[in-house]
Amino acid sequence: MHRSYLFVPGNRPDRYEKACQSRAHAVIVDLEDAVAADAKDAARSALVDWLPRAPRAVLVRVNAADSEWFDDDARLAAAPNVAGLLLPKAERVDDVRRTAAVRADVAVYPLIETAQGLWNALALAQAPGVQALLFGSLDFQSDLGTSDEDLLFARSQLVLVSRVARIAAPIDGVTQSIDDGGAVRRDAERGRRLGFGGKACIHPNQVDIVNDCFAPTAEEIRWAEAIVAAFAKSAGDAVRVDGRMVDRPVLLKAQAILSARASEAS
Repeated sequence: MHRSYLFVPGNRPDRYEKACQSRAHAVIVDLEDAVAADAKDAARSALVDWLPRAPRAVLVRVNAADSEWFDDDARLAAAPNVAGLLLPKAERVDDVRRTAAVRADVAVYPLIETAQGLWNALALAQAPGVQALLFGSLDFQSDLGTSDEDLLFARSQLVLVSRVARIAAPIDGVTQSIDDGGAVRRDAERGRRLGFGGKACIHPNQVDIVNDCFAPTAEEIRWAEAIVAAFAKSAGDAVRVDGRMVDRPVLLKAQAILSARASEAS
């Protein structure tokens, strides 16, 4: 399961390889916000030239569905080493369908960046090809005229919607502070507590912190192993562990923690 998603500007092909060499679980080449209007075609061309020799598959953030660049960007779904497309300003299910139409198995990541996008989040999450929702927290703040500290409801809604739609847990937005590891850790830990599955990064310095925050801790693993071992001896009945009665929902949580550890090991 991916936990860290590292953005790299589409108009900086010199940085593509470095991003791929990082410990980020996913690399996102950004053709939207990171690229000025007069450089978008050149950025796309640079990406097309590089993709056949890319050392790993990448995600691509295309331009918005109502932009003049969207159709050409979306065709990148058919290019080699493209694992999926991020759709910015996602608000309409039809736009998700357009994004997924180029390749039947392409993974689509709608970016929830507006109030309308959040309002329609469940329909977007249930659209064809959607792998996970990504919270564009900076644009969302701008749309609502609020601050990051005031977005608890929005974040919780995305977690709930993702679960109802039976897709992967959502991906939290970026932390703007590149050199403030404490801020990255604080934001990542908050996201994990709320039920996010990972977090977007804007600099390689943030990747290891995010990976660490979303990984099961040693204490959680010890607890999960104790729960699973106790249930194995109880023939499925509720069991007492460390002075507490625990039943099947607790077992499922313990199994999920051990599954996450196994995924990390592989």
